[in-house]
Amino acid sequence: MQHRIPPVAAWLLACCALVFAMVVVGGMTRLTHSGLSIVEWQPLVGAIPPLTDAQWQETFAKYRETPEFRLRNHDMTLAGFKGIFWWEYFHRLLGRVIGVAFLVPFLYFVARRRIPRSMTWPLAGIFLLGALQGAVGWYMVKSGLVDDPRVSSIRLATHLGLAFLIYAAMLWVALGLMARAPSPADEGTRRASYLMAALVFVMVLTGALVAAIRAGYAYNTFPLMNGHLIPPEVLVIDPWWENFVHNMATVQLVHRMLAMIVLAAALTLWWRIRARIPAGAPARAWANALGFFVLLQVGVGIATLVLRVPLPLAALHQAGAVVVFTCAIALLHFLRGALGGDECRTQQRLEFAALRSLSLELLYARHQTLALAYHCSIAIRDLLEELVDEPASVSAQPRLLQIHVPDVGRRDVHFDLLRQSPDGAG
Repeated sequence: MQHRIPPVAAWLLACCALVFAMVVVGGMTRLTHSGLSIVEWQPLVGAIPPLTDAQWQETFAKYRETPEFRLRNHDMTLAGFKGIFWWEYFHRLLGRVIGVAFLVPFLYFVARRRIPRSMTWPLAGIFLLGALQGAVGWYMVKSGLVDDPRVSSIRLATHLGLAFLIYAAMLWVALGLMARAPSPADEGTRRASYLMAALVFVMVLTGALVAAIRAGYAYNTFPLMNGHLIPPEVLVIDPWWENFVHNMATVQLVHRMLAMIVLAAALTLWWRIRARIPAGAPARAWANALGFFVLLQVGVGIATLVLRVPLPLAALHQAGAVVVFTCAIALLHFLRGALGGDECRTQQRLEFAALRSLSLELLYARHQTLALAYHCSIAIRDLLEELVDEPASVSAQPRLLQIHVPDVGRRDVHFDLLRQSPDGAG
């Protein structure tokens, strides 16, 4: 049986698809070293690209004043500049498209009361996160326009992490609106799914740190790092904690280790769900998808490293991170259940009321059974005493024996028993 996707859920899933494309285009922008080509942040006016030769010359002149042009691209021509400009332009344009694609349907659904009141403010919060994401993106770009033509690692990780959080929030709400039944799971399996989603998110952040300092172009061997399991230069920077942000050896080592941990966790969770959740349950399907795509993602990551970051593989690796994260979030959703906080508490209250009513009914039935047994025993005792005391002549005629069981608060119960003479059939 096919499940119809509600319009609000379809809208949110479409926005998820746009964010997915945004992450991939952002990765291509970084891989082609195009992120610093536009040196101004103009949310409205910037939507229109240079159209005339004079406008192109003006835009190129602004780029020639940046550290990236002076230190790396000093021989770049206008034609070469256009190549990197369009990647950054489409990346920013896609961000504007996502904002419009989210805001306009949101206002329409709110006006038509198609969105539950409990979801209005959370969805408005997602929109505000999207606006914040644009500001964080410019804050990141600005860090590469000062002295060193390289964006801040922390700002890049923040920019990518916020994109994944926005994606997860929209996906979570959409899955909840689709009203698929959650899969029965024990508490340990649910906790493991929480840990799985958190590990994938942290691995995404470490991937951003690898990309920021281009650590993928070093230590292009696997499983060893230039002949070492742990390179000796992992802690050469002082203070020691800066190695986890600025040291190529340390950053890549952490990303490798997390990849293996995520792989082991995904396969363990897959095995646990297959053993404890029946076939056909949504969580089991998502566990299968998670295990497959984690294996694929690790393989693509190793190939990207060994082949020294070819553009197609690197872009596929970036897209694979979103796919793995999608599987982890969907699996967590179907193991945790589709009900949110208020809905879950309402459901618990309804279940408690039903259980209380059932308990009262059982107690009432028990009371009635005991009462019936007691009054039957009294009637039988009186009948036996009457048979002993009365002579046969008196008992010759049939008589009606009534047993009355009082039922407090509802109705009285009467049993009529026909007593015949000893010669007749009883």
